[in-house]
Amino acid sequence: MSDLVRITDVSPRDGLQNEAGIISTQDKLRLLGLLAAAGVDEVEVTSFVSPRWIPALADSGELVSQLAEVLGRDEIDRREPWSTYFASDAACKFSALVPNQQGMEKLLQVNIDPRDEDAVATPLSKIAVFTAASESFCQKNIGCAIHESLTRFKPVIALAGQHQLFTRGYISCAIACPIEGPINPNRVADVAVELAELGCAEIDLGDTIGAGTPENVRALIEAVIARLGNKWLTGDRLTLHLHDTFGRAADCVKTALYLGIRSFDSSVAGLGGCPYAGTPDAPAPGNISTELLVKTVESEGYQTSVRMDRLKEAATFATRIVAEARARVALAKLAGPETQP
Repeated sequence: MSDLVRITDVSPRDGLQNEAGIISTQDKLRLLGLLAAAGVDEVEVTSFVSPRWIPALADSGELVSQLAEVLGRDEIDRREPWSTYFASDAACKFSALVPNQQGMEKLLQVNIDPRDEDAVATPLSKIAVFTAASESFCQKNIGCAIHESLTRFKPVIALAGQHQLFTRGYISCAIACPIEGPINPNRVADVAVELAELGCAEIDLGDTIGAGTPENVRALIEAVIARLGNKWLTGDRLTLHLHDTFGRAADCVKTALYLGIRSFDSSVAGLGGCPYAGTPDAPAPGNISTELLVKTVESEGYQTSVRMDRLKEAATFATRIVAEARARVALAKLAGPETQP
């Protein structure tokens, strides 16, 4: 198998979605550029979800429109960090999460090349839909049963195909659920098969609350591969999305590499965590950091396209803008209930 491992950084979406403070679209766009310049293979840009659900991502349309403008500019007009990205050999793809047909239609309105509205898949080349292996979590997260969520995906995936967009299918709670506890790997495999049959080109197994161990990650991967077949280990079709709640994510990465997984999600600076997997007083810890993921992968003798010096720059920037947003929220609370962050 290939020694090259694909890294998808989800910090602009999964890393920022829980933040109470609003981070500007320009800062988000700069973070996208820093991650692309660092050499990650894909960046999950945002989510086309209702602002009532996730206010932090209310600017999804504007962000994608601005990304399209940046990617469509003449080279002489590009600014840092994008000039660094275009001057390098990096080839970053961009994707976004969509919850339903309405979100997909909003995405299609802005996912156009400003120079040519008939161009294909610009700037986003992939969408992601999301369900769970836990009925309780699916109800809490998206307000419906698993089979209902899959039914909702049909028109979304059909639209994606019509517009030459690949589809990634997330399965949350692939290891354990904060409500139901440990999840049988065969239940995950059942959902994975249904997503594949719907037309998902990639399946993403999410350890939502960081319950993964080398043992249960092995059981999960083996169960899914037994149903989908070994072909899903080629072409980066099977991805592992880990949270580092108990400091075991790196060991889980090593196990997954041994079993043939060559695609992982991560979040620069370890930002993010599922808003439904914790409590207001004890939010769920974040994703495995992209820095730790790259270090682990390369220490095991595999390769990535990431430049660590540039990745550290992205991590520093991400940490700063999140800290500033949190500070604004704290100051607003001190100032009184009528003050908005």
